[in-house]
Amino acid sequence: MESQHLGQDEFFDKLGELFHSRKGSDHGAIYLTQKRLTYNQDCPLPTADNPMPDLVSENPMPLIVRASNGKSKRQRADKLKLSTIVQPHDLDKFYTRYAEICKAGMTALKPRDRSKKKAKAKKKKTAS
Repeated sequence: MESQHLGQDEFFDKLGELFHSRKGSDHGAIYLTQKRLTYNQDCPLPTADNPMPDLVSENPMPLIVRASNGKSKRQRADKLKLSTIVQPHDLDKFYTRYAEICKAGMTALKPRDRSKKKAKAKKKKTAS
């Protein structure tokens, strides 16, 4: 069942909360995706002559931007999915705010501990 798309302000508020909830956590991920909306009756369909009609038309298609906390299958009840639709004329303003929230949120995330992986690789290299 597809969830309802949020308004941009609500999307940004919940995205900030999602980053904040992962702050200092030992594990977990946040997935951010974006793509053009699928074709509908109002948008021209691709043809052999024009495979990307929305890129050259006067009315480009909007984007859908999604965020998810990527919980595993065992913890589906805790999974959070956010989405919003961004119209082409709002992209600059949206991406400015989106970048600010993502940068602030990512600095608060705990970096992955790769020391075990590096030690294991070093051990293999010296054993060879």
